[in-house]
Amino acid sequence: MPSANSIQKIHLLILLSLFLISCNPEQSISNYTTWSTYLGDPGRSHYSTLSQITPTNLDQLKIAWVYEAPDHGQMQMNPIVVDSVVYGVTSALRVFALHAATGKELWQFGDTLKAWHSTSRGVAYWQKDRDKRIFYTKGAELIALNAITGKPIRTFGNNGIIDLHTGLPASAKDKFIISNTPGAIFKDLIIMPTRVSESAGAAPGDIMAFDVITGKPKWVFKTIPEAGTPESNSWGDPNTRENGIIGGANSWAGMAVDIENEIIYVPTGSAAPDFDGSARLGTNLFANCLLALNANTGELKWYFQFTHHDLWDRDPPAPPNLLNVRRNGKTVQAVAQITKQGYVYVFDRLTGEPLFDIEEISVPSSTLEGESAWPTQPIPLKPKAFTRFAKDIDDDDISPFADNREELKSLLAKTDRREYAPPSLEPVLLLPGYDGGAEWGGAAVDPDAGILYVNSNEMAWILQMNVKEPIASNMPLGAQVYSKYCVVCHQKDLSGLPQSGYPPLQNLSARLTKAQSLEIINNGKGMMTGFPQLTENEKEALIQFLFKEETVVHTVDESNQTIDGYQPKFEHSGYQKFLDSNGLPAINPPWGTLHAIDLNTGEYNWSVTLGDTPFLKAEGLHPTGCENYGGPIVTENGLLFIAGTKDGYFRIFNKYTGALLWENKLPAASFATPAMYEYQGKQYIVLACGGEKLGTPAGNKIIAFALE
Repeated sequence: MPSANSIQKIHLLILLSLFLISCNPEQSISNYTTWSTYLGDPGRSHYSTLSQITPTNLDQLKIAWVYEAPDHGQMQMNPIVVDSVVYGVTSALRVFALHAATGKELWQFGDTLKAWHSTSRGVAYWQKDRDKRIFYTKGAELIALNAITGKPIRTFGNNGIIDLHTGLPASAKDKFIISNTPGAIFKDLIIMPTRVSESAGAAPGDIMAFDVITGKPKWVFKTIPEAGTPESNSWGDPNTRENGIIGGANSWAGMAVDIENEIIYVPTGSAAPDFDGSARLGTNLFANCLLALNANTGELKWYFQFTHHDLWDRDPPAPPNLLNVRRNGKTVQAVAQITKQGYVYVFDRLTGEPLFDIEEISVPSSTLEGESAWPTQPIPLKPKAFTRFAKDIDDDDISPFADNREELKSLLAKTDRREYAPPSLEPVLLLPGYDGGAEWGGAAVDPDAGILYVNSNEMAWILQMNVKEPIASNMPLGAQVYSKYCVVCHQKDLSGLPQSGYPPLQNLSARLTKAQSLEIINNGKGMMTGFPQLTENEKEALIQFLFKEETVVHTVDESNQTIDGYQPKFEHSGYQKFLDSNGLPAINPPWGTLHAIDLNTGEYNWSVTLGDTPFLKAEGLHPTGCENYGGPIVTENGLLFIAGTKDGYFRIFNKYTGALLWENKLPAASFATPAMYEYQGKQYIVLACGGEKLGTPAGNKIIAFALE
C-alpha cells in the first residue's frame, strides 16, 4: 500500500499536469475530446472519443450553422476549436474566429482589399496563462494574433510578423518561400513547415523553430547538408548547399509531435528541381525522409529515406501519425508515414527500427544523358500498397466507359509501366500519380487500437521529358521569361492543361487584370509557386507577353539561358493526366478508394470505393469512386467521417466494416479534413466547403453538423 507521502506526490503530479494542460492544450497528451490543434492533436491522429453521434442516430444529423466567408475559392483548412471559438482561414487567407455554437463571426483578420491566392490548411494555437495566440502564414510572413481580439501581437517579431526567410542563408532572401500548413507547437516553440519552388535555384528547405513569444529563431536543421558533413557526399557535389542550384528537401506537408518523448517527426520533400537529378547525383539526404528530431534543439535522432534520388516528385504528402501497436504481446510506440506511392512505413518511434521488414528492390536505370537513377528503392513487405501500380495495368484495365478505348490502348502500349521507371524521352505511366496515392489530407488512426484509415486517388498520369530547346537570343524578354518559368504547366501555346488543373492563359485579360496577374506571379496561386526572384523588368515583360502587348523593346537577358549557371539538357513536358475523351480517368474504376489497415499485423480490415461520378451514377453505373483530397476523422464509437471527393459529398462510414452509413450533398465540394468538437454538451462536426479544385464550382461556406 502506498505511503501518505507517495500519495501526496502523486496528487502534486496530477495537479501539475492539469496546470500544464490548462496553460497549453497542445502540450497535453491528448484525451481526444478536443480539436485545439491541426488534425486534432499533436500526433495528427484525426481521432475523437466524443460519442454523442452514434451509428444509430445519424438520421438526426443536420446542419447546425453556416458561416459565409467573404471570399470564394478552394479552402484546404482543418479548423481548430478552443473553448467556445472555431478558428480557420478563408480561401484568400483571412483568419476568422467564430462562435462554436452559432457560427457567428467574432473577429476577422486580413487585408480586405488584397486577395492572397495561396492555400492554407489552418492555424496554430498557443497559450500560457492569459496569453493566447493564433499563428498563421501569408506569403513569407508568419503572423501572431491575439486569439481573443484578432489583433496582431506587436511584441512578436517585427510588429507581429516574422519573415520565414529568417534563419535561411542570405542567398535565399529573395527566393520563394511560403507555408501552407500550420506550424507545430512544442513548449514555447513553433516549428514551421515551408513550401519552396520546385525549380532549379529554389530556396533550401531548412526546418526552422521560432520562439512563440519573441519570434526569434531558436534552432535550424539543414535538410541539404553543409559541405564537410558525411551526408553532403550524397549529393554528388559536397558543396551542393552552397552552390545555389539545388534547393527544396523542405517539409511542406506538416509534422507530428511526440510531447511525452519530446521528439518531432518531420517528413521532407523532394529536392528541386523535380524530375531532373543530373545536378544532384546520389541518394540526396535528407530529401524524401522521415526525420526524428529532438524538439528542443533540432538535433537528429534518426531518419529513414523513402525514395533515393527522387525523380518522380515522390515526397511524403502528409504529416505522419503517432500511435501504439502490439508486437509480440507488447505495446510499441510507433510512427506511421503514408506515401504517394501507396505504401505505409511503420517505425518504432524511439529507435527508428522498421516494424515491418523493408526490402531494397532493384529498379530500372536511367536512359537520359547525365542522369543516374539510384539502382534500388525501399519497399515495405507489409502492409501491401493501398493503390494499384502502373505495372498492373494492361489493355483489360482501360476504362469500360471510354469512347476511345482503342486510342487509349495504343497510348498505353507506348508507356513504360515498370515500377520506378525513370523519366525519359518516352512516356512513363505514373500510377500512383504525381499527387498519389495518399494526399495532403493525411490518414486517421485509432491511436491505441493500431488501425490506420487512409483515402487514396487512383489517377494515372503521363510522365515524359523533352530535349530542352535553347531560348532564342532574339526572343522578346517576356517570351523568354514565360519559356523559362511557365511553359511546363501552361504549354508553349498558352493552352494550359485544364483537365489536370493548369488553366489556359490565351485569353487571360478576360479573367484577370494586370494587377491581379502580377499578384499571382509574385505570390503564387494554389499549387503554383510564386516568382518573387524575377526583376521588375522581367515581371513587366511577362505581363505584356501574357496580355499580348509585348514588343521587342526590352533588353534581352542572357541570364535567362541558365539558372545560377545550371543549364539542363532535358525538361519536363508537363502534368498530363491519363484521361479518356470525356475527361474521365482512362483506367477502369475504382478512381477513389478508402482503406482500414491493421498496423499490428500489416493486414487490411477492409477497402471500399470512395466517391462517385454523377452522370454515370444517374445511369446506374456506380460506385466508380472519384478523385479526393482531404482526409478522414474517426471516432472511438465506430464512425469514420470524410468529405474530400470531387462529387461534393460528406460521408460517414462504419469504421469496422467500411459500410456507408450516411451521406449529404454539400453546397460546394470540401477538399479538406473536418474537425470535431463539443460545446455545452453538444457534439459538432465542422468542415470548409470551398470547391474550385478539379474544376468544381467555387464556394465560401464553413458548415457545422450536429444532432437535431
